[in-house]
Amino acid sequence: MIYVIVAIKNEAQAFVDKFKLNTSKSNDKISLIISGIGSENMFNTTKNIIEKMNSNDTLVNVGICGASKKYEIGQLLDASSASLRKDINLTCVDYEVSHNNYEVVDMESKGFIEASKDVKNKYIFKIVSDHFEPSSVTKNMAKKLIFDKIDEIMEKIS
Repeated sequence: MIYVIVAIKNEAQAFVDKFKLNTSKSNDKISLIISGIGSENMFNTTKNIIEKMNSNDTLVNVGICGASKKYEIGQLLDASSASLRKDINLTCVDYEVSHNNYEVVDMESKGFIEASKDVKNKYIFKIVSDHFEPSSVTKNMAKKLIFDKIDEIMEKIS
């Protein structure tokens, strides 16, 4: 089973549409879970999922992020290693960032990393949604950004 955790409904809707998931947001291959925004929500949700997982299951956090102009809007970032990739400086904060003091910023990765530290098959994928202009991101935009990268994400985890 692939457990996909997202923070918000719009991110989840991309997976629901792509995989034609039922009202329980699952099928025989994927189980989709919405954690809510923030590191603490992601930590608690991830811990609950891990209790249900088998050793051959895969855990995936997918979401949008803000980033410097070094990254293009819509660019998929793979931040999957436990200490994060050396080429991606992902910072987790508890608020929307409207200034360019970071390279890449999100609100959930820290909780996912902490909760899943003992999980072998885990991935973090972030899609750049803005250049530190969070008010420019619409619900439909968030959904489309995720939807457009699902095939690439699924290739990377298989």
